[in-house]
Amino acid sequence: MSRIVVLDGYTLNPGDLSWEGLEKLGELTVYDRTPVEEIVPRIGDAEYVFVNKVPITRETLEACPNLKFIGVLATGYNIVDVQAARERGVVVTNVPTYGTAAVAQFVFALLLEICHHVGHHSAEVFQGRWTTNPDWCFWDYPLIELAGKTMGIIGFGRIGRAVARLAQAFGMQVVAHNPNLSGVVDGVTMVELDELLGVSDVISLHVPLTPQTQGLINKESIAKMKDGVILINTARGPLIVEEDLKEALDAGKVYAAGLDVVSVEPIQPDNVLLSCKNVFITPHIAWAPKESRQRLMDIAVENLRQFMAGNPINVVNR
Repeated sequence: MSRIVVLDGYTLNPGDLSWEGLEKLGELTVYDRTPVEEIVPRIGDAEYVFVNKVPITRETLEACPNLKFIGVLATGYNIVDVQAARERGVVVTNVPTYGTAAVAQFVFALLLEICHHVGHHSAEVFQGRWTTNPDWCFWDYPLIELAGKTMGIIGFGRIGRAVARLAQAFGMQVVAHNPNLSGVVDGVTMVELDELLGVSDVISLHVPLTPQTQGLINKESIAKMKDGVILINTARGPLIVEEDLKEALDAGKVYAAGLDVVSVEPIQPDNVLLSCKNVFITPHIAWAPKESRQRLMDIAVENLRQFMAGNPINVVNR
C-alpha cells in the first residue's frame, strides 16, 4: 500500500475534521508538526507528502527519491522548491479556492471592529461602566458608518471580488487596482494605483507576495492616501513596510489598521506594530473557519485522488 505522510497537519485539522479521505488512498501517517531535522526521516520512502508550512527543499527531494507528489495544504506554495521538484518529476499541487468566502468575511470583521470597537464597548459594559453611566449610552471612539465611503481593493482576484460584493452591500463605492484588468469588471471600476490610494477611505490588500508587491505599502504610498484612511491586510504581511505603517498610525495619517498577517509569523515581541495605537492584529485566522478548512481538506484529497488516477489537477509546477 502507498505511504502518505502529512508533516504538519495540526493547523488544518486540530481535531474537528477527519483524515478519512486520505486514509482511503493509502497508509496514512499524520504529524501535527515537524521540525526541520525530522523532515527527511519522516518522509522516508513515502511516495506522497502533504505540507502546509514545512519547507521541502532541493536537498529534501534528493534525499527522498521515492517521492512522487507534494500536496500543499494552502494556496501559497513558496515553501516548496518547485523548480527542483519539476526537475525530479515530482508533481506539486496547491488548494487555490477554499477560503474565498472566509477571508472576505474576515475583512469586514476587522473593518467593523475598527468602525465600532464592539469588543471594547462590550468589555466596558461587563466592567459596570454602563450601569454607572449618567447617560443612557456612551462611546469611547468615533463610530463610523460605511455607507457612502469608498473602498479601494488592491488585487482583484476571487477574494478581492468577494470583498467588493460585500462592500457594495454595505453601500460603499468600490474601486480596484489590478495591473491586468481595466475598465469595469464585475461592476467595479479598475483604476491606477495612485488614484486608488488618493480616493479610498478604506484600502484592502488582496495581492500575492512577489518581488513586485513586497513593501507595496510604504512611506511613499501612504503619503498618497487620504488622511485618516483605514488599512486592512488579510493577504501577506510583507506587503507592508511595518515601520512606515507604525509612523503613519502614530501620526494619525492612517486612522486604523486591521491586520491578520505580519512580516514574521508568529509575530515577534519586537514587532513595531505591537506598540501602535488603533491597530488590530489577529493571528492569521481569516482562512480558518471549520467550513473553509473542510473545503481545503476535500480539495487536497481530490488533488491526490486525481493524481493517482493519472489526471493531476491544481498543479503548480507543470
